[in-house]
Amino acid sequence: MENGGPSRTALITAYARAYHQVVDQPQIFTDPLAARLLGHSAEELPAATDRLGGAVTERPRRLFFATRARFAEDAVAAAVTAGVRQVVILGAGLDTFAYRNPHRDLRVFEVDHPATQAWKRERLATTGIDTPDTVTFVPVDFETQTLATELEAAGFSRTAPAVFVWLGVVYYLTPDAANATLAYIAGQAQPVEVVFDYLRSATTDEERAYQRARADRLASVGEPVFSYFTPDGIAAQLRALGFTGVEDHSAADLISGYLGGSAEFGGEPSPALHALRMLRASR
Repeated sequence: MENGGPSRTALITAYARAYHQVVDQPQIFTDPLAARLLGHSAEELPAATDRLGGAVTERPRRLFFATRARFAEDAVAAAVTAGVRQVVILGAGLDTFAYRNPHRDLRVFEVDHPATQAWKRERLATTGIDTPDTVTFVPVDFETQTLATELEAAGFSRTAPAVFVWLGVVYYLTPDAANATLAYIAGQAQPVEVVFDYLRSATTDEERAYQRARADRLASVGEPVFSYFTPDGIAAQLRALGFTGVEDHSAADLISGYLGGSAEFGGEPSPALHALRMLRASR
């Protein structure tokens, strides 16, 4: 994190979602607060995004950020229809769902590092974005605190149904740390669901070379990648924890689906998307 603010990856995600609102048609995901939270007008975004590189300026990668947010929010909407009234956003970053939440009785717990959360709250206040009563901020420094203790102290119910949204985080954790969080989620006393993205293990020399180069770049800015999974392996791990429903999608398939099977997207080369997958698991 820079100057006590959000990580580079949190900023990239926010800028990609904001830029998606301006340049991509049709839109996969609608977020009228993304640019505002960053302090930019639509006209300013192109210049502001140039310094963040391909994750924002390359359309396929930008569409994945929009797609994973859409996929997660669709899952939350379905859960609310089924009676769920609490959602936990792990590693919330600059996510804006809590401030666009259309479900009046859905409580949103935003979990993040204290420095990132303090920066975000200052941005919310500065930009005049309303923080509804349904939002609960849960600052957690995982070096000194535990998710279970801090969530429950914030009023999260372990005996009520819940949805956990966990985007852009798993690959920066060790496999053991990721499994520990999944085990905590699986321990919910009532029906529970988790939505997260992960990186598939490379299967070709070309993919391995790309993943090594990308991991080296991220490590150089202090955000090393630790975890890769196979679809069969992560599914077996989830079932061993008690999850009975596992829905796994490749990034390309999800994006094409939201674009109505657009051949235009299918023709765009993007090695960055080959390994990205979205997973939704329920118990």
